[in-house]
Amino acid sequence: MKKIFLAAVFTIGFSISNAQIIADNRWSDLFSYNNVLSIREDDGKLIAATENGIFYYNISTGEISKLSKANGLHEVKISAFDYNPQTDVGLVGYQNGSLDVITPDGVFLIVDIPIATGFTGNKKINHVSINGNTAVISVAYGVSIFDLENREFGDSAFFTTGGTFVAANESVIRDNKVYTATSLGILTHEMDVTFPVYSTWTNIFAGNFTQIANGNVLAFSNATTVRYGDGATFAALPNLSNIRDLTVDDSNILVATQALVNIYNLSGGAPIQSQSIAGNIINTGIYRNSQIFAGTRTLGIVNQAGNSIKPDGPYNNKSYKIDLFQNQIVISTGVRTAYNDPVNSGLGYYHFNGTQWIYPDFFLTNPPPLNILDAVINPSNPSEIFFTNYVFNLANKGIYKMNNDVFVKKYLSNVGSAVTDRIVGLTFDENNQLFASGTFLGDSPYKLGYFYYNASSDDFIRNEVIIANGAQKPFASNGFLYIPAPFFGDGGMLIYNYKNTPANTSDDQFMIIRQANNLPVNGTISAVLDKNNNLWIGTRTGLRVLSNPESAIEEENPQTEPIIIEENGLGEELFRDNEIFQIAVDSGNQKWVSVNGGGVFYLDSSGEQTLQHFTKANSPLPNDSVTDIKIDENNGKIYFATLDGVVVYQGDVVSASENFGDVLVYPNPVVYANYKGNVRIRGLAAKTNIRITDAAGNLVHSAVTTGGFYEWNLNNFRGVRVASGIYFVLMTNEDGTDTATAKIAVVN
Repeated sequence: MKKIFLAAVFTIGFSISNAQIIADNRWSDLFSYNNVLSIREDDGKLIAATENGIFYYNISTGEISKLSKANGLHEVKISAFDYNPQTDVGLVGYQNGSLDVITPDGVFLIVDIPIATGFTGNKKINHVSINGNTAVISVAYGVSIFDLENREFGDSAFFTTGGTFVAANESVIRDNKVYTATSLGILTHEMDVTFPVYSTWTNIFAGNFTQIANGNVLAFSNATTVRYGDGATFAALPNLSNIRDLTVDDSNILVATQALVNIYNLSGGAPIQSQSIAGNIINTGIYRNSQIFAGTRTLGIVNQAGNSIKPDGPYNNKSYKIDLFQNQIVISTGVRTAYNDPVNSGLGYYHFNGTQWIYPDFFLTNPPPLNILDAVINPSNPSEIFFTNYVFNLANKGIYKMNNDVFVKKYLSNVGSAVTDRIVGLTFDENNQLFASGTFLGDSPYKLGYFYYNASSDDFIRNEVIIANGAQKPFASNGFLYIPAPFFGDGGMLIYNYKNTPANTSDDQFMIIRQANNLPVNGTISAVLDKNNNLWIGTRTGLRVLSNPESAIEEENPQTEPIIIEENGLGEELFRDNEIFQIAVDSGNQKWVSVNGGGVFYLDSSGEQTLQHFTKANSPLPNDSVTDIKIDENNGKIYFATLDGVVVYQGDVVSASENFGDVLVYPNPVVYANYKGNVRIRGLAAKTNIRITDAAGNLVHSAVTTGGFYEWNLNNFRGVRVASGIYFVLMTNEDGTDTATAKIAVVN
């Protein structure tokens, strides 16, 4: 199979001091910046590290900007952060063991620290601490010294006793010595030739310690006690509990507990200043200009006035399905294992209401067990959101309705065999009629079917359809309902003709596509209808296409077909043996396909050519298992949901009409030394005739395109790249009633 891997196009040129980012502006993130793990300061700006990114807050102006994998960082799941304002260098540690060095010249990825080589356990970076141009990196099996200026590792030390690794929880550098907080005590060693030899390290204070900090004093702590001193003798701060972070500067010791941030002067005693955050967990804090700024789990940074400071975004990063309507977004968070057992995360949905992100109080105040597999906006009443709660608890499972993000009603907990009914996904058809897919496990054998929402009675009507096990999110088109069934053996693809009268089932027709129809026996997990009325079906072991499913329902034995592509002169089945998580179709009939563990493929309309292939390695995707893809045809944006967060890609194809929109040619000018790809033209009519001429009026290229978008490879009719110069693009729509023109400057 042909796969086109795109190099990550990150042109980084910025300084942390002003947080100006220049990057590939096709990508943006919908990450949560609520959970602040660490805060540093630089010339009146706070720098906060969160799970998936860093944000910068200018205390005097209130300006907030952010840096993430969408515009410069190389990873998600940040676990450690430090910054040196004297050198403008920051260091980000990740849960997978990699590091990003953030400098005024760019962001540089360090894939693995030396002592991780051959190690098969947890490689999470526990802590990073910078002292001048040197940093010490703490991990589960020891420490490494890192030269920030040259981006090179120095000595490393494995901490082992009796064949067991001793975790370096946190470390600092003080007077050319490394001090490390471990479960055995505070270990220390001069940075000299015997540094890598664990037996030469000294334990200066026995005990189980989790934090350590360095300034005018050296301080360290466990969950209940902070000790501080000169490195030889130590005093204790009294009356503490649930200590979560510890920092020291020239004048103060800051202790962040789960409920308080306390500021002590270097002589100890009672705190000179404190801040509490009602109803939230504090992770860290910083003390600047006699103000405490607390880093919290769900409110970002909170100042002493109680104001929450953070980029607007979802409540959490965990994401599963997305629904779009006009300028609204709703993201669900539920997960199942083996398409059956719920993973109750306790999270609800995140809702962008067109102005700001909302996390409903219903999910914060004594919520029921939550595993929200799907949430959709009602097109006929956009203030309403319906969601499915896929849990096994009878009192809490079912379908819920919210109005302006306030709970209204719960449905289906006491209908039929509801104790074992499992409601999965929701969809509205073109007439704004709502359906929910489900499996009815109370009957033997299991049944696949749906619930139809009767708006007049404000209730759902249950319809068992056929023997099958498991259900996925449905979709509806032209009076047909499509429901994938994901289980091995008795799964398949249900095609149900409700003839636009879902309340009346007497004349309905249906069929289920299975192995006899050339569908893999392993089960179906995704499907979509393309612009040519072909049903693209994603299974656990590949992809199939069914032509004209509305007619196929009348046939005795309709057959699905694989897509065959040429690889090294041989025919090969597209996505053979791959689990197809999701398929989406843009307005130009190109397909976006997510493969479990394989990222996202962008295919031409036939599926025979890979136009792009995005992975975690070459794009801002948080991981390679994209659980949902949604396309906003009005602006061409493509939303990718993963369990680690949502990113957005600005695509080229937008919804096209008979006439031209805002025609845009890019890049323009095309300078070969800087760009060697195709020229893109967007904003075209649904069908456009294109003629490209040189400055003398000679025709050099012509084409007819559909879908509102076209790419020119800058070749003339002979297949030779055109010479440097100005070229004119003359465009007409299908019937010649609308025209558009553009210029392209070519510099070879």
